[in-house]
Amino acid sequence: MQVRAKHKLCRRIGACIWGMPKCPSTKRPFRAGQHGKTGQKKMSIYGELLLEKQKLKSFYGLTEKQLKLTYQDAKRSKGQTDYRFLKNLEFKLASVVYRSGLAPTIFAAKQVVSHRHIKVDGKIIDRASYQVKPGQVISIDVEKNPAIANIAKNTNCEVPPYFEVDKEKCKVTVAREPAQGEIPCAIEVMKVVEFYAR
Repeated sequence: MQVRAKHKLCRRIGACIWGMPKCPSTKRPFRAGQHGKTGQKKMSIYGELLLEKQKLKSFYGLTEKQLKLTYQDAKRSKGQTDYRFLKNLEFKLASVVYRSGLAPTIFAAKQVVSHRHIKVDGKIIDRASYQVKPGQVISIDVEKNPAIANIAKNTNCEVPPYFEVDKEKCKVTVAREPAQGEIPCAIEVMKVVEFYAR
């Protein structure tokens, strides 16, 4: 698997995709390279759609194939495609672990899932793409994984209202599905839908 600089896209857009204070874009809000500070040409419509797609892919830590499959699932579902698309991304197990504060980054969330530290309704699930449903409980075994649990307890983030978190027990309950427009995401998802619908 090719390793890429996690914050390269942040430098390109001039802000951190995940809102991290230690992101290189905080000190250098311009593209990397010798021409980074010079003015950028106006982006084409295709370029704008592509950029939003890249931002969404990076935000949720997905491959191109994973993002496209999630879009295709949303397109087949009932309801607005952009809402179903974002909701499906938000309810992937790794996303829930990250958003609820059980892990400090989306990359750490994927790692704790793949290393079998996460349980769903008391059963170990090691697939980051597992779709969580309302009513399910995601947890870390505090006694078996004290180091992981300690990181989770000390992770500060703004938890979306559709997740109920018990920090002390390292447990999060998916209370309900998010309402339209409730998912905190500074990405124009409709542009990503337009990109795939071309």
